[in-house]
Amino acid sequence: MELSIVQKIAVFALPVLFAITLHEAAHGYVARHFGDMTAYAAGRISLNPLRHIDLVGTIIVPLVSLFVADILFGWAKPVPVNFANLRHPKKDMLWVAAAGPFSNLMMSLGWAVALKLGAGLAPGNPAAAWLILVGACGIFVNVIFMVLNLLPLPPLDGGRIAVSLLPHRLAWKFAQIERFGFMILIVLLFTGLLGMILWPLINLSISGIGALFGFSPHDLFRLI
Repeated sequence: MELSIVQKIAVFALPVLFAITLHEAAHGYVARHFGDMTAYAAGRISLNPLRHIDLVGTIIVPLVSLFVADILFGWAKPVPVNFANLRHPKKDMLWVAAAGPFSNLMMSLGWAVALKLGAGLAPGNPAAAWLILVGACGIFVNVIFMVLNLLPLPPLDGGRIAVSLLPHRLAWKFAQIERFGFMILIVLLFTGLLGMILWPLINLSISGIGALFGFSPHDLFRLI
């Protein structure tokens, strides 16, 4: 299904807001569970999207990347986490970092359920068309956010997971990459290398979800 730019914005808006909001809230919630109250004190353990939206990273960059580079790329306001406040900083960092991508995995499964519900309704039903289209977009958005954030590059979640798992000396050296991480991502995005890295992983993830719910990546991409 070929959508206009306005239609794409309309159907992607809700999944993107949920994907970002719950991703960031999950980081704060798990940090609080392991002893750091920084995000809680800042009001960032919230389902209010306005607390997490960054005008450039959440709205402008995703739109530009989607229509120019054919990949959804963006960010929200980072949830403040003081890892020193965690009960076991190096070990607990893994769970705090993994909470965001895990929330995206759960949301992608939830949107897959919505898609299947829509497919089960009578053809021509407006609710069916909406559920199918938004469900497909929700799967796509959350899989991209999950895969992107799991890249082992600080300050992405995958980078923090790697820091947690590496021996102390290597972890400290690897963490120094964080100051250049954003610049590296931008270069990868606009040279096309980011898409080359992400698309095989995105297709693999969607194939796994599709195997559970009875659709293929081709079926999903045809809808959006």
